[in-house]
Amino acid sequence: MNITLKPEQEQFIQSQIERGIFANPEQAIEAALRLLEEQSRGYEQWVQETREKIDVGLAQLERGEKFPLEVAFERLERKIICRN
Repeated sequence: MNITLKPEQEQFIQSQIERGIFANPEQAIEAALRLLEEQSRGYEQWVQETREKIDVGLAQLERGEKFPLEVAFERLERKIICRN
């Protein structure tokens, strides 16, 4: 496989080599691919967890376990505020 990089990508890789972070372009590309793999695995895990949570929520709704929409928004708002 041959890959053509944009000039700015080549410059970035070269700057990383000059700083001593990588010994050659292949190492830089390997590091980038490892990060992409990690990101992809994390995303897939998030998708799976989200699907499981949806399944739990749907099952709760089917059993009649529900609460007012306002309560749901309050809980979401608290979670968002706590993360920031």
